[in-house]
Formats: sequence, C-alpha cells, structure tokens
Amino acid sequence: MDLNDPELEFSDLVYAYQSWVMAVINDEKLESEEKLLTDEITDEALNAMRFLPGEVTSAIETSLARVYDVDSDELAALLFPED
Repeated sequence: MDLNDPELEFSDLVYAYQSWVMAVINDEKLESEEKLLTDEITDEALNAMRFLPGEVTSAIETSLARVYDVDSDELAALLFPED
C-alpha cells in the first residue's frame, strides 16, 4: 500500500487492518491448514494503524472477535504479544 497515493481512501486503511486481524485469527485460532498471515499483510496493517483512530481499530477487533467467537482479550494478546 502506497501511503502517498492520492487515490488511497479510508476504506483501504480499514481493509488492510481488517485483513491482518482476520489472518491472525485464522492462523492462531481456527487451526486452518492454510496460513494467511504474510509479512506484506502485517506491514500494510501496521502502516494503516498509524492513520486509523483507535476507535476504528477497536471496532474492527471487537467485531471480528465476535464473528469468529474469540475472546477479545485473547485476540489482543495474539495481535500485540509484546504488550
């Protein structure tokens, strides 16, 4: 994702962050044989996070935790293990 692209929209940032959260849930909680998380997905999500308000990232995490029946505290630990 080119953050200097004038065509970049808010929805692109949301999509990048949402993709990362979904990939982490898939790889860590759903015991899927196919791993989705890549360095590119992680890098784009971390870049997007710089521009997304905390309320937006929190809403994405909460919504996806509910959809995939993952405890929100557990999801936070998976996303940010060093915290």
